[in-house]
Formats: sequence, C-alpha cells, structure tokens
Amino acid sequence: MLRRTLWLGLRRGLLGRELGTRRGGSTLGKVEGSGGYHGSGMPPMSSHVTFRTWDPWPRSEDSGSLEEGISYLPELVQSGQVYGSRGCPSQYSQASTVLSVGGIRQQFSLPENIQLSLFSAEFLRNINEYLAVVDDPPLDLQFNPSGYLFLASEKGAATMENNVKVQRQEGAKVCLMSPEQLRKKFPWINTEGVALASYGLENEGWFDPWCLLQGLRRKVQSMGVLFCQGEVTRFVSSSTHMETISGEEVTLKRIHEVQVKMDCSQEYQPVECAIVVNAAGAWSGQIAELAGVGKGLPGTLQGTKLPVEPRKRYVYLWHCPQGPGLEAPLVADLSGVYFRREGLGNKYLGGCSPAEEEEPDPGNLEVDHDFFQEKVWPPLAWRVPAFETLKVQRAWAGYYDYNTFDQNGVVGPHPLIVNMYFATGFSGHGLQQAPAVGRAVAEMVLEGHFQTINLSPFLFTRFYLGEKALEHCIL
Repeated sequence: MLRRTLWLGLRRGLLGRELGTRRGGSTLGKVEGSGGYHGSGMPPMSSHVTFRTWDPWPRSEDSGSLEEGISYLPELVQSGQVYGSRGCPSQYSQASTVLSVGGIRQQFSLPENIQLSLFSAEFLRNINEYLAVVDDPPLDLQFNPSGYLFLASEKGAATMENNVKVQRQEGAKVCLMSPEQLRKKFPWINTEGVALASYGLENEGWFDPWCLLQGLRRKVQSMGVLFCQGEVTRFVSSSTHMETISGEEVTLKRIHEVQVKMDCSQEYQPVECAIVVNAAGAWSGQIAELAGVGKGLPGTLQGTKLPVEPRKRYVYLWHCPQGPGLEAPLVADLSGVYFRREGLGNKYLGGCSPAEEEEPDPGNLEVDHDFFQEKVWPPLAWRVPAFETLKVQRAWAGYYDYNTFDQNGVVGPHPLIVNMYFATGFSGHGLQQAPAVGRAVAEMVLEGHFQTINLSPFLFTRFYLGEKALEHCIL
C-alpha cells in the first residue's frame, strides 16, 4: 500500500509539470495503428497518419496548465479501433472493429464495465446528436435491441445472481429467468443443464460496426482531419533520472516525436507530439515496447510490460430455415458458445473462444473450419435443436486485443512515460465501450483525472502491483 501511495503521489506531481511546459508547432498529427497483418509475419507498428493545422492559443510564459499545454502541441493517437478512425476501405479488411459481431451489453460483473457500456448505449442510440455532419444524411447504425441472454448452470447460478444485482445497482435493466420462464419465452431453447438465465431488457443487442467507424471518420474529416498512410518506426524521447523515497531509481521519459515511414516512399515524416495515446488494439503491446515500455529489470515498474497481444478469433455465418425467429437475443451458452441473428433471412453469426492451450496461430487470418465442427456446432445444436440442420455459408477471423493479465481494458497514463496514455486491452468488448473509453481518456488528458467514470482499476499500474480487475462475464 505504501508503494502504491508513493507512486500515485509521484504521478500526480508529474502530470501538470511535464505536459504543460514544452512549446510547440502548429500541426496536429494523429498516428493511427494497423488493425491487422500486412502479408506474412508480424504487422507494421502503425499504418495511418492524420494531420490538420492547429492555431495555438496564446498563453503566458509562466503558464503550466495541462489543458493549455495540450492546446499548444500536436497530439498523436495510435489506433486500430474506433477510438480513432482509420484509412480507406481497402485497409479495413483485417481491422478488429469491422470484423466483430457488433454486440453491446451491460451484463458484466465489474461496475466500471457496466458504466462504460451504459454510456456507449446512450451514445449509439443518439448517434446523430454526436456525429451529425451538415448536409450529409443521418447515420443508421441498424441497432437491434434484442438483448443478451446468458445461461448459467447450477454451479454458476449464484455468481449470475450476484452479477445481476450489481448490474441493477448501476442502472442496467436485466431480469433473471428460471428454466420454466426460459422455455415459455424462447421455446426453441433446450433448457437441460440450465439453472438460471439473465436477460437484458434495454440497451442491449447489436449494431453495424462499419457504420459507426465510417460515421466517426466522416465527422473528423468534417472538422478538418486529413488521412494518409504510413508505418511508425521510432519514438524520439528525452529522459530524466530520479530516485523514489524508497531508494528505487526510475527513469522518466517524455516522447517528443514519432517517426513515420510513408507508404510507397523511402522518406520519413517526423510528427511532433505533446500527447501519445496508444490505442493500437492487438498491436498495442508492440507499440508500447517500441516506446520503451517494459525495457527494465523484471519485477520493477520500469520492467513492467503492457500485456496485450493479438489473439485470433473465428466468426461463422450459417443458415438454418427452422432456426430461432426475430425475437431471438444474442445467446451466450454456459459452454462458451454464442450466437445471434444476422438480418431477416434465418441467418446467424456465432462462435466461441478456444481454450488457452488451443489458441490458434495469430500469424495469419486463416479460418479453421474444423473448429466449428468440433467445438462450436455440438454445443450449439444441443442448446438449439433446430441448429442440427444448419449450413455454414462463410466464416472469417479477426483479432482480440487480448490482455493476458486479466482480460480487461487498460485506460489512462503510463507511470514513467509521462505523456503516453492507453486505451487498449479490452479482450473482445472494446468496440461497445469505445465511446465511453474515448471520453475517459480525454478527461484524463485534459483534467489529469477521470471525471465521469472512475476507471482507476484499469490503470497500467495494476500490472506492476499485481492487482487484477477480474471480470466474470467474458465472451
């Protein structure tokens, strides 16, 4: 506890000083990371650079406030998710955002996750109040509020009850259903082995991820953002050495610029920056390492890595004429298999996460069709007998920005790289929480602390302290 208090005190002292003192130029640059591999092997660290002019506000020489410092300097965002929009359509084919099933739910066990998704649901429902562009047609996210249906065995029933209690306390509309109630409402479900179910009544369902991504991109373009493509190859930073009260020597770093190799060119574009936001999705760990995160002795704060890596996940699309109808929610079976309707023609999307020891090679996006036959279809057909006659029509693979520590997001500042912030590691639920996470990072950057939702459990420091933010409702 003493170690944590000392560090937090140090961090608060650094925020205002380090970010408010450097004077800067007049170009705002956002560097947005690769959402997938380019050919074989590992991907480039980043694939998109965005620029727009910025007229800095005047300030006095002795001003050192965080907000004024930011207004004076470029911002750099490395992103493979919807926290920052990405390049032309041909580059979206491997991005996690557009390959997801587009679900949104409040059925989590951690209050922070519930609050994030509640805000995002409100954002999506009122999308045109946030992302409307003059003279452009309104966005249609095709939000389908059919809810999520989680199933629990006798062993998991108590945990489900506790989770729903927390969800209701946070304002989510969720009900519990007995097997009898489940059969009555959804007669196509085989309830054998099910002791309890939880069903989202409001603000849960799915939407079109592509539409959200394009809406964000259209909005920032209307504000003057220009897009170009490149690869981040190097961070340029300065260092300061200091000693903590306990006698531990630490090195504080501040990133001044990022070097970007432009596509179809041998030239490198230096982008000066005041703030670095690492939102590079599955590649965030590599970006962090490139910036020096984890380059220290094991067991020290300086040697603590960002534990985010790409994990490949399959999504299958099948047709079943006798399958569940329009009332079907997104069903999360106690086996780990999930599915939802896709459109109106008796088509369905679904899959499941593999066991840890069966993780597929993330070096490509090839689909393992045997995985469906052996791991997905048997429990799927058991739970919904109509699916015994389904026919798979196509399948694809995408990436989770998988946090190997506790499968939860990493949001907020790095303790030693004083102008680097994180928005990554959500392990599958990042898309639905992106609007709220974007707001949280903005609050931290502008005010130095979380204001609307306290996301302290998601800070980077938990990796050093060994304090997991355990979420029981992971798909």
